[in-house]
Amino acid sequence: MTIRILTAQVKTETDVVSVRQRAKQIAQLCGFGMQDQVRIATSVSELARNVFNYAGQGKISFAIEGNTAPQILTIHIEDNGPGIENLDLILSGNYKSPTGMGMGIIGARRLADRFNIKTGPDIGTHITLKKIFPRFAALITPESSSKIFARLANMATEISVTEIMQQNQELLSALAELKARQDDLLLLTRELEDTNRGMVALYAELDEKAGHLRRADQMKSRFLSNMSHEFRTPLSSIRALAKLLLDHVDGDLSFEQEKQVAYILQAATGLNELVNDLLDIAKIEAGKVDVRPSLVDVGKMFSALRGMLRPLLISESLRLTFVEPETPLELFTDEAKLSQILRNFISNALKFTEAGDIVVKAISIPEKNQVMFSVADTGVGIREEDLQLIFEEFSQIEHPLQRKVKGTGLGLPLCRNLAKLLRGDVAVISEVNVGSTFSVTLPMTINIPGEIITEIIPVRVKTNDVRKPVLIIEDNVSVHLQYEKFLHNTEFRTIAARNLREAAERWTAERPVAVILDIVLQGEDSWLWLAEMKNDPARSDVPVIIVTEVEDKRKGLSLGADAYYVKPLFKQQLLSTLRTLVGQPSLELSHEQLSGI
Repeated sequence: MTIRILTAQVKTETDVVSVRQRAKQIAQLCGFGMQDQVRIATSVSELARNVFNYAGQGKISFAIEGNTAPQILTIHIEDNGPGIENLDLILSGNYKSPTGMGMGIIGARRLADRFNIKTGPDIGTHITLKKIFPRFAALITPESSSKIFARLANMATEISVTEIMQQNQELLSALAELKARQDDLLLLTRELEDTNRGMVALYAELDEKAGHLRRADQMKSRFLSNMSHEFRTPLSSIRALAKLLLDHVDGDLSFEQEKQVAYILQAATGLNELVNDLLDIAKIEAGKVDVRPSLVDVGKMFSALRGMLRPLLISESLRLTFVEPETPLELFTDEAKLSQILRNFISNALKFTEAGDIVVKAISIPEKNQVMFSVADTGVGIREEDLQLIFEEFSQIEHPLQRKVKGTGLGLPLCRNLAKLLRGDVAVISEVNVGSTFSVTLPMTINIPGEIITEIIPVRVKTNDVRKPVLIIEDNVSVHLQYEKFLHNTEFRTIAARNLREAAERWTAERPVAVILDIVLQGEDSWLWLAEMKNDPARSDVPVIIVTEVEDKRKGLSLGADAYYVKPLFKQQLLSTLRTLVGQPSLELSHEQLSGI
């Protein structure tokens, strides 16, 4: 949708001043603030003066584009003059003109969100300025635009000393504001200098304390690790010798001797579990545990756990049930560590539930892009004041059952540490003599720092991937996975970004050949980012494909997008558009090429 507001001729010096007034009035009626009104009016005035001085005459037109907020104020300046020589030199900022012509063009370019210029001896000069409306400006429709026309007609365009006085007042106001800001900056600088002196001393003290803490933590982790390794060898020997004695390899044992050796084996096994847990915790705290994510089928994992833990059911009055998800459920995480967490939860439930049910479930939480695994039992339960205590190392709750099934007090703290390692969290709900429900909530796709691609897809891209990178700026993980599947086995690969900040980081790390952009990203819109990118000479040649739910194609193309689609986008549309814009012929990679990816 385009609403044409006004077209003004520039033939005389008086017209230059008149156009400046009209530009400011239109900016005011569109909802721009005072500073933006002055900037728009100044830009139009400078370009109109160029038209009068170098072409003799021309025209300036004002229009509003877009049918969704924020709209765009478009200003088009054209003449049939001789064109502008040395345009590239002028736009680079290195051109020195005695008349100041280049300064007006550069200034207008900086003040606009989108700037485009075409010039030549055959066509004259055509300049287009685009300014995005303020965030809270009212939406202007063809019906409401009649009010703008009426108000604009009632605004006089007096060309007199009054106009010059008004311009001087605006300049004086701007100078006064700059002076006030300068004074504030000087005062702030002095305060910062005083603050910095204190901060330097404080940082030095904090660094010293942090150094002590780091060394203490390192010593603790080193001690636990070394102790655990040193304990394993004699414990293995004790267990092996005890088994030899119980198997009567060297002769029979009396009933009492066999009973005592069984106690030795049981104690050695318990101590070995303690050592293993200590070693796992030490590794996690030392940052030496690697997360190896893969695609996990929840149904298959439940099947493996069922077979592994069923032999532990020694009572017919106790039932272990795995509730399969209604629909196939997959997530991208470290299956071994998730399985270890669930084994700990189930083992605890088996220890402290004499009769009843233990139910293991997996529940998808699509609105948060998470999965919650829960283990509910009908056991002894835990008092509310003890719920936090159970996640502390070596802490155990006093209960008659506790004396029968001695534990290490490290299982639940280890589960909590493993869950944090998988970017998740554990929780517990319990009631005495009713039962407990332990749960772990994990993201559908684990986000591993330093591995951009694993944030959204279950494939780790190697550094020798020869495919062309396409930057996907999209906050919906499922859409990212869809794009990844679309581009699988093609000449393109994805670079993931969930917001504009991540997009800037990804671009710095690797320049893409194309960008797929969503407009609404976690509460921020990307219209201004698109305009800034297309105004940046270093990035403007990279094609942008907008794929969004916002139906405003005209505005997107006006701000520089090379293609515009309303979701959903289909595979052939995406590939055809990418190949057309990138200039890449259709290509299916061979197995030999894909083997290095």
